[in-house]
Amino acid sequence: MTQQRWVYSFEDINDALEMYKGDWKKVTGLLGGKGANLARMCAIGITVPSGFTISTECCNKYLELENEFPEGMWDQAMVALKKVEKNTGKKIGDKKNPLLVSCRSGAAQSMPGMMDTVLNIGLNDETAKAMVELTNDERFVYDSYRRLVQGFGAIVLGIDDEKFEHPLGEYKKEKGFNFDNELKADNWKEVLELYNKVIMEEKGITFPQDPMEQIRMSIKAVFSSWNVPRAIQYRERTGIPHTLGTAVNLQTMVFGNMGEEHSGTGVAFTRNPSNGKKEIFGEFLFNAQGEDVVAGIRNALPISALNDKLPKCYEQFIQECAKLENYFKEMQDVEFTIEQDKLYFLQTRNAKRTAVSRFKTMFDMVEEGLIDKKTAIKRITSDDVDMMLHPQFDPNVLKTAQKQGKLFATGVAASPGAAVGKMYFSSKKCVEMAKEGPVIMCRPFTKPDDVDGMFASKGLFTAEGGATSHAAVVARQFGIPCVVGCNVQIDEEKKTVTINGITLHEGDWVSIDGTTGSIYSAKIPTIQVKLEEQKHFMSILQWCDEFCSKEGIRDIKNGPSRGLMVWANADTAEDATRARSFGAQGIGLCRTEHQFLGDRAGILREFILTEDKDKKKEALDKLEVLQTKDFEELFIAMTDLPVVVRLIDPPLHEFLPDLLELTREVYELRGKGEKNEEKELMLKKAEQMHESNPMLGLRGVRLSIVLRQLVAMQTTAITQGAINAKKKGFNPVPEIMIPLVGHPNELKEIQPEVEEVSTNLLKKNNVEIDIKIGTMIEIPRACLVAPQLTKYAKFFSFGTNDLTQMTFGYSRDDAESGFLLKYVEDDILPNNPFKSVDQIGVGRLIKMCVDEGRESQPMMDIGVCGEHGGDPKSIKFFSQAGLTYVSCSAYRVPVARLSACHAILD
Repeated sequence: MTQQRWVYSFEDINDALEMYKGDWKKVTGLLGGKGANLARMCAIGITVPSGFTISTECCNKYLELENEFPEGMWDQAMVALKKVEKNTGKKIGDKKNPLLVSCRSGAAQSMPGMMDTVLNIGLNDETAKAMVELTNDERFVYDSYRRLVQGFGAIVLGIDDEKFEHPLGEYKKEKGFNFDNELKADNWKEVLELYNKVIMEEKGITFPQDPMEQIRMSIKAVFSSWNVPRAIQYRERTGIPHTLGTAVNLQTMVFGNMGEEHSGTGVAFTRNPSNGKKEIFGEFLFNAQGEDVVAGIRNALPISALNDKLPKCYEQFIQECAKLENYFKEMQDVEFTIEQDKLYFLQTRNAKRTAVSRFKTMFDMVEEGLIDKKTAIKRITSDDVDMMLHPQFDPNVLKTAQKQGKLFATGVAASPGAAVGKMYFSSKKCVEMAKEGPVIMCRPFTKPDDVDGMFASKGLFTAEGGATSHAAVVARQFGIPCVVGCNVQIDEEKKTVTINGITLHEGDWVSIDGTTGSIYSAKIPTIQVKLEEQKHFMSILQWCDEFCSKEGIRDIKNGPSRGLMVWANADTAEDATRARSFGAQGIGLCRTEHQFLGDRAGILREFILTEDKDKKKEALDKLEVLQTKDFEELFIAMTDLPVVVRLIDPPLHEFLPDLLELTREVYELRGKGEKNEEKELMLKKAEQMHESNPMLGLRGVRLSIVLRQLVAMQTTAITQGAINAKKKGFNPVPEIMIPLVGHPNELKEIQPEVEEVSTNLLKKNNVEIDIKIGTMIEIPRACLVAPQLTKYAKFFSFGTNDLTQMTFGYSRDDAESGFLLKYVEDDILPNNPFKSVDQIGVGRLIKMCVDEGRESQPMMDIGVCGEHGGDPKSIKFFSQAGLTYVSCSAYRVPVARLSACHAILD
């Protein structure tokens, strides 16, 4: 029986490719993103330190075996290690020419900073002496040795990193050092002793001197890091499956900490990750190792500083970056080290970036001919679109704050967007206080363990670090406004942050601008960004529309288009104008009850309360005039595009004061011997109209049947509004939707009346407008009688909020604040059915309704206007189910346009 292969040398990429018949996606799943890309770099001639990869399959087997290596893995690793020794001419543990290696994680999907890395494995008391003989640089060797002991102690042995950082900080303070690179060889030897003491005190053991034991324990630690809390939370946040596992990469160490003149390390992007500009963007540190740049412990130099000292290395680096981007056809994030004037690439991966950068790089790469439009669209996610909606500071208030001297500090603009909140200094505190309101995280620098607090915060700023530090990279990926390297003094004991003599305390309000790198000691209001001014964003969404439909909008005469259209829910002309500017191709839901709010509520209340027929008519006449104007403005704003107006849906008691509150007020007045006729009448009506379960009571079409005059008034207002718009030269496309129908007879009762009122009014005004009459499908029974409903309805629109409630038997408001979260956490339900449509149950009803409805009316428009209309997963299902359009809130329209396109490209 052939033993399973767990280990692949970087040069063995063809073996993996052959096994998966050239499928790079499967190879990446096996070797992880880092391992696969290291192998690919080797294949195209990029200089990569020799090494090998232990597969993700091995990780999963290791976890399945409760942290034991599977059979054959260690032997295969030893064979691969021998190959590395041969390639390098070095040997692990050798007392003359020792091989040192790193042990790094590498999942199939990038998870920057979430799992573990151990560097300088192979150093011990004996090999350290050999390295001193080889390099003639005692400082470099003992700097590297203490890094191993610190990293091994924290990652492999599980000792709190602060247990190492604190004695180092105290030592530097005692000796008068500000930065790590100021310490000499003897200093690092003394620090090494401090670190060994920490391990003994914390774990009761000594640091292992056997290099093979270091390797074995490090591999186990990296495999185990797949399930550390921060990695689990990251996967949950990004939707990465927990079943993938991580690969482990054992790679020859190259050293950037071999002196100030000829060695260093850096992180760079082949384009600007903040704005997408085509330029190398990155940072570099002389005499440093990789974690120094990523952690932000030292403020790094811009990548151009490399050109000043090592121009040949810089020129080679620029050329290799271009080679990588052309090969991967995507913006790359690279880590590299220069050891004694020789350049090595340690990894490359598709770059995390801001949404602004994503849209610009995708647009530019299409223009450059590097990729096609389809590839560009598929690389953009709904999260990218969401991030484009990040608010900005109100410029007028911002100017005032600046004049008042509220600019507290400035730093590196690491992740764009504006954020306002109360400031806290620890990840734990941010998570705790975020439950009470918006928070801003303030840290000296962030580490992977801070990720909980970062996710809980509206924004963050750090005292140290640069544009490629951990804080910057994670913040950019998740659209968290971020400023780093502010050079503020943080006192975590006193809970204060100070700069230029000004001190802020924990809990103070601050505002940060990740676009300009500014921090303000004030609470500055924000405003929404003007998406229509974002050229690359709007252009790519237009490409999405082109894929969904040749014309980009519905051809009203010819019925449904090839792909899903995106309409919007809007109740006013202002809402509709905003939705149209975001690319909405119609209004799928105008809720007429929203037009009865504010001052108009009194008029409707008068209609409800009065028993006098004349007064009832007078109130309706007033509402008709107001609604006619509303609809006219709405049809003008949406000229040439359809507007679906839903007749009043909620029960009328919602327009009266709360019954309990009203009862309390009336009885208090009676107790004082006072009597308020209006409140007494309100209470009487509220008691008469009270229902045990109003969600299933007198609302929707039932209300229309009981109060015919309300239906006539609304139909007249809709029709007259369209007539007025038509007479002004616009092209209104009104559609009237009857809600909450469960039986064909309900529609049979109301549809003719609506049609008669609109037809008579159109004839009276000698105007031709085709007004469709349809129904909202919200009751499961309606899905089951779709063919009968098509006799009276010219279109269907699914109200998936109510349809989900009635199918599950859940009260949405009660469930989401009660048991539903536990259901999802305990995997009783795969997800919240009010956020992503339940495809098995609710989805089956929708599909049945669509299929049977279209049997009667093949070209019938069928849409959805619930919250699910803006959810990417639901949109994909609606596309597959054959719907014509989805309708969502205006600010979800861009997300829906992208998702509708993804649905037909996938």
